[in-house]
Amino acid sequence: MIWNRARDKKIFFMTMMVFLSTSFFAVPAWAKSADDLVEDSIDVIREMRKQDDVGSMADLIEGAHAIAFVPSMIKAGFVIGGEYGEGLILRKERGKWFGPSFYNLGGGSLGLQIGVQKTAFILVVNNQNGVDAFLRSRTKLGADVAVAAGPAGRRGDAATDARLKASIYSYSMTKGLFAGASLDGSILSISVKRNKEYWKKNISAADALKLPARDRRILPLIREIERISQKSGGSLTASAFRLYPTPGEGGTSCPK
Repeated sequence: MIWNRARDKKIFFMTMMVFLSTSFFAVPAWAKSADDLVEDSIDVIREMRKQDDVGSMADLIEGAHAIAFVPSMIKAGFVIGGEYGEGLILRKERGKWFGPSFYNLGGGSLGLQIGVQKTAFILVVNNQNGVDAFLRSRTKLGADVAVAAGPAGRRGDAATDARLKASIYSYSMTKGLFAGASLDGSILSISVKRNKEYWKKNISAADALKLPARDRRILPLIREIERISQKSGGSLTASAFRLYPTPGEGGTSCPK
């Protein structure tokens, strides 16, 4: 039998493409709606809040300019790999929350890899440069803005030192395992579709993040963010719970 290198190469790449496509559809990375992304983000932060070593992340969140979520990032590979997820970001200013704005996160890689993995991410945005990355039509993490795996640990100097080194720190949850995880090289882009779906109008990411986060759909997520801030031992949470009371409790709403 004569070996046909070109034919075998074609068969290999066709097999690879079938594997990748079926892998992505078998483990959905696309949420059904913007509201589902909010609900899934609530589940992610609740799960992370249960972890014993979440203290450093809580410290970063307390002093953050914004916090972003990717409830389901799917990575599939067969020599050539790809990853994709949808997410949302909330901006914080003077202890009050604004947004959300929605975005896509994805990338590709080449190397020895095979299989499918589903990972949830929380991105803690430490400065305005990090916020600006979510306002551009396309941003490459690690190239256009500094990003790194978030420090893990109960508390202490790690989170304080981290603020000086990167604009965005990422944390992941995979099969119950919590850790800092780098998204270096991933591509961030605005989801025009999800922003329009959530806000019921055409709206830019910049304008979405100027709107007070007072909608009843987003308030449960904000309450979970503030609850995880309690693990930092900071003073933010007491005022935050007055701003965002649970249903049936007294308190003031987010200012207009």
